[in-house]
Amino acid sequence: MKRKVFLWGAFAALSIAGLSACSSTTEAPVAKNVIFFLGDGMGLTTMTAARIYKAGEDGELTMDTLPETAFIKTYSNDAQVTDSAPSMAAYMTGVKMNNEVVSMSADTSAYDKNTFASYVSGADSTCPSTNGTAVPTMLEKAKTAGLATGVVTTTRITHATPATTYAHICHRDGENAIAAQLVPNGSGYNSALGAGVDVILGGGLAYFQPKTTTGSKRTDTRDLVAEFKTAGYKFVANKTEFDAATASDKKLVGLFTPSHMSYDLDRIANAANEPSLADMTSKAIDILKSNNRGMFLMVEGGRIDHALHETTARKALQDTVAFDDAIKTAIDKMNIIDPGLKNTLIVVTADHDHTLVLNGYSALTGKTTDTNPGVLGLLRSYIDGITLSTDAGGNPFTIIGFGNGENRPATRTALTDATVFGATYHQEAAIPMALGSETHGGGDVFLGAIGKGAEKFTGVLVNTEVFGLIRGIFGL
Repeated sequence: MKRKVFLWGAFAALSIAGLSACSSTTEAPVAKNVIFFLGDGMGLTTMTAARIYKAGEDGELTMDTLPETAFIKTYSNDAQVTDSAPSMAAYMTGVKMNNEVVSMSADTSAYDKNTFASYVSGADSTCPSTNGTAVPTMLEKAKTAGLATGVVTTTRITHATPATTYAHICHRDGENAIAAQLVPNGSGYNSALGAGVDVILGGGLAYFQPKTTTGSKRTDTRDLVAEFKTAGYKFVANKTEFDAATASDKKLVGLFTPSHMSYDLDRIANAANEPSLADMTSKAIDILKSNNRGMFLMVEGGRIDHALHETTARKALQDTVAFDDAIKTAIDKMNIIDPGLKNTLIVVTADHDHTLVLNGYSALTGKTTDTNPGVLGLLRSYIDGITLSTDAGGNPFTIIGFGNGENRPATRTALTDATVFGATYHQEAAIPMALGSETHGGGDVFLGAIGKGAEKFTGVLVNTEVFGLIRGIFGL
């Protein structure tokens, strides 16, 4: 009976002029559209803190409203605590791989096991040709099936997380080679991408410019931006050009910054310079939806991770909120294209945890405003909501702290709400680390899903199992 209903729905859809299969409300046997959201470093405590930051303890993020949820184990093939490359690659390929490795077989190593030297020189790869084999990715499979594909991130487009969708390399830092894998028809291009990824939005322009360009990271004279244009892409480099791009631009590349895009707090202060993650997500959907067969889109909130490494909690929480805004944008937009998400699966998860913690027995703070630091402030007793809690030395401390990080004073001094609420304040840590070197954590992460096949995501899953579930729902 279900097959007859589907066939009749397909026939009816074909009889309506101008109605694309991608936007049909008739339910197909498999999902036609998959949007995969990855909050880099977005552990459960970061999610909790971001919820309080935006909406208060009793509020909710869009992520909180997803009807199906699971916990994800993130360990890599060789480490209890993963880095972004193998964890995201596990979602994209179904294979556990070693730290630093991007979408390669489990036997691939990022370093010489005799000398322990990494297979990278600057931004150039030195990976031996005999060091492992490429593993097909979800995006490559979607491309082979004739679907539209897109990669959106607030990091460099060549950074570990986005790279796992379209590139294969033994060390994630070989970003010049990763960039070359993305540009159709050029040397080093990944032919599994066919005519190329349709929408590419993020930072990292310096890896696509010839070495003669000021600030370029390349060591050759290739102009990969020019090569993109030759391959039929529209190229945009700022928000004005981005806003002018339309759905008629079938292939779009936007590289808005030499390295990573701005933290959202900084982007808001200079809103005319860069699009938001929600803006980029919306634009990508507008372009990809024209493909009647469907789409695969990966969206990364990448700078959550960077702010956590810095232990700048306010930046991390604002970037988490910006990531959540992009999720809401996608759900709302896809519900117009595909009412009820009958043919669309949206998955939201993280690649790994961090060491951020919520300390002590704080009074309820409510959401953060210009006049209320909220969860970013000093810890006050729940008994009266006023009295500052203090450490063994009698000094107040913040609600948010880190297990390790750069701010570990030898002698603690009195802090004020004004100090710790600053956008650039680095929260205190228990274990001292070098600047920007707070580490990932090994805790399980959240996964939420909505739409076609979402009910399959439940319980405790290994990240590689997520690939298998999506592939089955997607029919690839």
